Amino acid sequence: MNIKNTAKEIIKLIGGGENISYLEHCSTRLRFTLKDDSLVKKEQLEKVDGVIGVRQNVQCQVIIGNDVVEVYDEVQKQLGNITSNNDNIPKKKQAIGATILDFIISIFQPLVPAIAGGGVLQSLLLLLSVLGIMSSESQTYQILKLIGTSPLYFLPILVAMTTAKKLNVNQLVAVSAVGTMILPGMTTMLSEGTSLFGFGIENIAYASQVFPAILTVLFYAQIEKLFTKISPKAIRIFFVPMMSMVITVPIALLILGPLGFNVGVVFSTAVMWLYSHFGWAATAVLAGVLPLMVMTGMHKAMVPYAVSAIGELGYEVLYLPASLAHNISEAGACFAVSIRTKDMKLRATAISAGISALFGITEPALYGVTVLNKRVLYSVMGSSLIGGAFAGIFAIKGFALVGPGLASITMFVDKVNPMNFVWAIATFGLSFVVAFAAVLVTYKDKKVDEKNDEKATTLSTDEEILTSPVEGKVIALSEVHDEVFSSGMMGKGIAIIPKSSDLVAPEDGEITMIFNTNHALGLKTSNGAEILFHIGIDTVQLGGKYFEAFVKEGDHVNRGQKLISFDIDKIKEAGFDPTVMCIVTNQETYQIEAQMIEKNVSRDSKVLSILPI
Repeated sequence: MNIKNTAKEIIKLIGGGENISYLEHCSTRLRFTLKDDSLVKKEQLEKVDGVIGVRQNVQCQVIIGNDVVEVYDEVQKQLGNITSNNDNIPKKKQAIGATILDFIISIFQPLVPAIAGGGVLQSLLLLLSVLGIMSSESQTYQILKLIGTSPLYFLPILVAMTTAKKLNVNQLVAVSAVGTMILPGMTTMLSEGTSLFGFGIENIAYASQVFPAILTVLFYAQIEKLFTKISPKAIRIFFVPMMSMVITVPIALLILGPLGFNVGVVFSTAVMWLYSHFGWAATAVLAGVLPLMVMTGMHKAMVPYAVSAIGELGYEVLYLPASLAHNISEAGACFAVSIRTKDMKLRATAISAGISALFGITEPALYGVTVLNKRVLYSVMGSSLIGGAFAGIFAIKGFALVGPGLASITMFVDKVNPMNFVWAIATFGLSFVVAFAAVLVTYKDKKVDEKNDEKATTLSTDEEILTSPVEGKVIALSEVHDEVFSSGMMGKGIAIIPKSSDLVAPEDGEITMIFNTNHALGLKTSNGAEILFHIGIDTVQLGGKYFEAFVKEGDHVNRGQKLISFDIDKIKEAGFDPTVMCIVTNQETYQIEAQMIEKNVSRDSKVLSILPI
């Protein structure tokens, strides 16, 4: 992979540097916050050398795999540093679920390396102690253990930093407010019983707590904004932080801290109830659906629970054992694909992704191998289910919040129950073998027979005549009140001022993309033309409101089939232009001619001809 070219192509295909508001990366992905998500050319982006896959929901996530840091650095080099200011991020209307998920990811994703590093260090020390290599009474052991426990002890501080960053308020003042709650002097006063303004303060050990810190910073953010607004500028530098802390900390000690602590208790109690009532079945089911959860990003919703459980109990019994079964199943499946496939590129991807999964990072395996073949996906889900059931039956406990894998397997070392580690090793082996065997038996390369190849070749030279996707008045793209479309930057085509509220297929084809807000859709016709339908201008800001999709990505549709319905009147009332754009995005290989300009059309009217060059 040429890192420089990969970075250049990624920037180009997400709409250019001017479309990027914010950029960060995790262990496998570049995470872009964009000004206009509709500018992303997903299908072309997925074909870039070095790109394993693309996901679009709250952010545009470009999955790179093991080379993510190098690609990130090169993208930064070509763009300049744009990650430091949250003010750049556009305010988009989102569904409540997407907003909550975005908030959770923003707070907990940055915490994982510190928590994982400390947790694995503790597990390694415990293993050395159990094996008799290092005495747990030695000063060296004690110092190293303190290093390992530090991230969890100061978890409220770390959470305060990430929450404040997400809310775009002063991080240092937020940390100071939350830090007050874990000061040794404060801890002593709480344990001895104390009061504030005549009200008794509940004795809670706030070290390692997550939710009290989140609630405290949420409240602090409102207080800071209030005093910033009303404070004279001459004294703002000290008056705002002083008043914010003097109001926030008492409210936190009296109300928010106990409330957050009880939220954490409810979280842990609910999961423990689930585990106690359903036992191994709960672990099995979670492991089985984890591939789907990871693909949709919903596994991030488990992180607050896992962090809270480890902070409260010192271990976790559901998510980490299920993740072990899933991660190693992905590895086994990838290695089996690398043996069975004759596609050299897929073989290289499968080997690399298998190694990553073996060490607890599954995104390269999921997007580069698993989701490309249903038999592999079903094999992974089945193997994860079996491995998860085994882990659940033997009640395996995880002691570090890190992706379970070969390097982090010591996270299952339990000094009280040495067999916990043995059963974890067994889960590792069982998951790998079942997935490997299942894929080895069921996997088949995707083949196209010669007749279909000939047919495809014949069809690829045919002219496509598109009928109107919506009733209304056809206008030239140059008349659209959006420079991105009117300049032809996205491609050639037409625009229609709609009179009906249904977008229909103008030709037979395959749905290649449907935006998560349902305002944009991609269709690939039989001659290979890639058509983008974009309903309205800036309607992404509606967050899916007034749009309903009747198809999904991968569906084969027929001419005249309803694709999306939209409420023209509501869109107009919200202040948006409902004009529908119909654009050929791979225009460089086609001769495109618009028809019926400045005329009213029905669904049977021929509006666009597309002829391969």
